[in-house]
Amino acid sequence: MTTVPTSPPPIAEGATHPSGRARDQLAVDRAIAELRRGGVVVVRAGRELDRIALVTAAEMTIEGSRARLSGLAGSEPSLAITGNRATALGMTTRAQTLTLALSPSTGVDEILALADPTVAPGSNLPPALAGLPVLPEREDDPAAVGLRLAKLARLLPCVMIATVPAVIPAGLEAWAFERSLLVVERPAVDAHRPETAARLVRAGDVRVPLADAENTQLIAFRPLDGGTEHIAIQIGPDGASEPTPVDPDAPVLVRLHSQCVTGDLLGSLRCDCGDQLRGAIRMIAAAGGGILLYLAQEGRGIGLINKLKAYALQDLGADTVDANTALGFDDDERVYFEAAEMLRQLGVDKVRLLTNNPRKIDHLAACGVQVVERVSHVFPANPHNEGYLRTKAERSGHLL
Repeated sequence: MTTVPTSPPPIAEGATHPSGRARDQLAVDRAIAELRRGGVVVVRAGRELDRIALVTAAEMTIEGSRARLSGLAGSEPSLAITGNRATALGMTTRAQTLTLALSPSTGVDEILALADPTVAPGSNLPPALAGLPVLPEREDDPAAVGLRLAKLARLLPCVMIATVPAVIPAGLEAWAFERSLLVVERPAVDAHRPETAARLVRAGDVRVPLADAENTQLIAFRPLDGGTEHIAIQIGPDGASEPTPVDPDAPVLVRLHSQCVTGDLLGSLRCDCGDQLRGAIRMIAAAGGGILLYLAQEGRGIGLINKLKAYALQDLGADTVDANTALGFDDDERVYFEAAEMLRQLGVDKVRLLTNNPRKIDHLAACGVQVVERVSHVFPANPHNEGYLRTKAERSGHLL
């Protein structure tokens, strides 16, 4: 289960971040890109930020990756996985993070099998990996920071990690600079999503008549972390020459819709996303206007490629929740800091929310948006998505 986020600190109109915060967030942005290209980053954790490790994404491992990490750090790498992934592998644990010591014979294929259940489907560790010792947990471990970075990079949450000797931290910046390595600190990684939301920039507005709502304006929001843009679809009453301005005193009919390439664009019958998108546009138009936020949160926040991997696991018998957790994720990784910030910039602080998902209500409320009414948003099932909808209701708490 994901926890309801706390509200990010309010950012005054036109305010800028202190240089330290901006620099820290830039480091996280660059670290995300570095992991996606198979690179290595330096992570600082611990209460005094004195626990240092080198991290690289396990699914990007190639021949030579382990030797490079070991050579840079001066220690043998281990492999960090989430508690969800460990449970899927048949390991009994209550820990959020597990670190496995790699044996000298553990190669690329074994590392990929640990990271990705679609490489070696099954509920137990491959025989070659079953004897790997679990290293003791330590408070505020860099491994947890590395896993969080992997999730932010929309990669599988499994990282190869090597501890940097204690003599390095005093000259860490110079040491990292000499090796062309980025340094990121745990507080900046933990604050990344609310900080990114606060840095959303309204980047472009244009009128685009839609099939079911001709009086529509698209408003693009660009996140300054280099991620995918979000779109606000502002719908006005038919016949008007332009969308009606938002009334700040009245609750606005709003739909938060997470991007779904397969359902929205390709018409996939495995989910109800396409029906919900087009149905919301029709309902908002019929009500005389409102806003649909189209959020770049594919696959409940795990990204398109990982969603397709989850589909592959569903074809082997897993439901939506178990497929996501087998990959190492939570069942739903979405948060709504960006949605709340988009609404704020559009002048909206009270909404009638088109949703069946109570988490959206809780998250918006935590971010300062008042949900005065939940408007049901249910569509008929088809033979391909009956199980998916049943799981939504029974395991994810959706009000269907």
